[in-house]
Amino acid sequence: MNARKLVLAHFWVAFVAFLGALVLGAWQMYIRSPLSTWINNPEHYYRSVTAHGTVMAYVLPTLVAMGFGYAICELALKKPLIGLRWGWAGFWLVVAGTALAAVTMALGKASVLYTFYPPMLASPFYYLGVVLVVVGSWIWVALMAINLHAWKKQNPGEPVPLAMFGNMAGAYLWAWTSLGAAIEVLVLILPASLGLTDTINAGLARVFFSWTLHAIVYFWLMPTYIAFYTIVPRAIGGRLYSDTMGRVAFVLFLVFSMPIGIHHLFADPQVGAGFKFVHAVMTAMVSVPTLLTVFTIVASVEIAGRLRGGQGTFGWLKALPWDNPMLLAVTFSFVMLGFGGAGGIINMSYQLNETVHNTQWVTGHFHLIFAGAIVLMYFMIAYELWPQLTGCAPLSAGLIKIQIWLWFIGMMVLSMPWHLVGLLGMPRRMAYYDYTHPEIQPQAWTVTMSAIGGFILLVSGILLVYTLATARRKENAVVEPFTFSRAAHPGAHTPVALNSFGLWLAMMIALTVVNYGYPIVQLASLKEAYVPVIPIGSR
Repeated sequence: MNARKLVLAHFWVAFVAFLGALVLGAWQMYIRSPLSTWINNPEHYYRSVTAHGTVMAYVLPTLVAMGFGYAICELALKKPLIGLRWGWAGFWLVVAGTALAAVTMALGKASVLYTFYPPMLASPFYYLGVVLVVVGSWIWVALMAINLHAWKKQNPGEPVPLAMFGNMAGAYLWAWTSLGAAIEVLVLILPASLGLTDTINAGLARVFFSWTLHAIVYFWLMPTYIAFYTIVPRAIGGRLYSDTMGRVAFVLFLVFSMPIGIHHLFADPQVGAGFKFVHAVMTAMVSVPTLLTVFTIVASVEIAGRLRGGQGTFGWLKALPWDNPMLLAVTFSFVMLGFGGAGGIINMSYQLNETVHNTQWVTGHFHLIFAGAIVLMYFMIAYELWPQLTGCAPLSAGLIKIQIWLWFIGMMVLSMPWHLVGLLGMPRRMAYYDYTHPEIQPQAWTVTMSAIGGFILLVSGILLVYTLATARRKENAVVEPFTFSRAAHPGAHTPVALNSFGLWLAMMIALTVVNYGYPIVQLASLKEAYVPVIPIGSR
C-alpha cells in the first residue's frame, strides 16, 4: 500500500485524541454525579466539555474518514494514490489546527462548547484551529475526486467500486455541509472575535451553523455505512445482498441530509414556523436510506447464515458465526442505531421536540447514534485494516470481542438514564446538580449510573489503543490481499445515475438553496438580529 504510512498517521492521531477525549468525558460524568463534591470552578467543566466535543465531533470523524478514504482509494481502485504529498499536507493542517484549538481550550479561551452559537465567542485562535482542520479535510475531498476521475478515465464505462462510490459520496457531502460553518466562522464570527466589530448577527450565524450541524452526522456515518456494505458481508462469510441498494442509500444521503438542519432551531425565534415545519418534514425523509441499509445488511447477514447451512425461516440466525467480532459489532451497532433513531423521531417532531429540547434526552440520543452505532464501526474498520497497514498477524479476536462488549455495555449504561431524566426535564450542559433538593434527589442514581457507564467506555477505549499498539509485537504473517464484499449478483447492471454524482449533487445544492435561501436572506437584512458579542476568552 503506497499510502500505508499516511493512513496509519490519520488513525493514530484520531484514536489518541479519542482516548484523551474519553478521559475528559469520564471525568465530566464523575464530577457532576453524587460520587463527587461540587466542582470549585465550573469553568473547568465547560472547558472539558468543549475539548471533549471538539475532538469527538470534528477531529475523530474527520481523521477516520480521511484515513479510511485514502485506504479505499488504493484498495478499491487498485492503483497508487495520486497526490500523496498533498495528502500529507492535508494531514499536517488537521494536526496543526487540532493543536492550536487544543491549546486555546486548555487556556480557558474557548469554553463555548463545540457549537458555534453567538453571541458567545471564543478566542480567534480556536476558530482558526477549526478552520485549519476543515481546510485540511478539503484537500482530502479534492484528492478523492482527482483519483476517481483518473480511474474512470482509465476504465471507461466500468462501474465505480461500491466502497469508492460511498467514499466519494461522503467527500462531496462534507465539502458542501462544511461550507455553512465555514461561512459563519469566516464572515461573521472571526471579525467579531478579532474585535473588528462589537455586534454579530446571531440569528444568521445560527442558521449557517444549522447548515452544517445535522448534515455533519451523515458525514460521520459514511465510513460506518461503507463498512456495513463492503466489509461486513465478507467478514462474516456472506455476500452483499444488493450493490444497487448501497448506491441508492449513499446518493439519498447526499440529497436528504443537507436541507434539514433548522430542526435544531425549533426554539429559536429568528426563524419562521413555516421553514421549521419544512425542515421537520425533510428530516423524516433521511430515515429512508437508513431503513434501506438495515434491510440490505440484514439480508446480507441472512445470506451468510444460509451459506453456513441455516435452514427454515429463522434457522439461519443460529447458523451465523456469533464468535466473529464483526458480526457482534454490527449487531450492537444496529441495536444502538435503533434506539437512537427512535429518539431522533421525537427530536425531529415540531411538537414533541418541545418536551425534550435542551434536556439530557438530546445528549442520550446523539451518544447512541454517534458514539454508539458509528464509532463502534470505526473500531472495526481499524481492526480490519491493521494487518494491511502494519504487516501484523490478525488481531486477537478475544480482545476485540471484549472491547466491543465493553463499548456496547458502557454506552447503554451511559445513555439510557439520560433519556429517562430528559423526559423529566433535566437540562443538559450543567456542571452540577443539587442532589439534596427533594425534586432532584430521586434522580441522583441516574447520574451515578451514567458515570459508571463513562468509566466502562474509558476502559474499552484503553483496550482499543492497547490492541492496536501491541499488534506489531506479534510475529509477522503473510498478509492476504484486502478484499471488499462480493455482491450476491456480481454481474448486475449498474445504472448510469448510480455510477456518477452529477444529478445528486445538483439535487443536494438545489434543496439546500430552497430550504435555506429565504431564512438566510431575511436574517441578513434584519438589523434587529444584531446583538452584542460575549467574548468568553476575555472574561
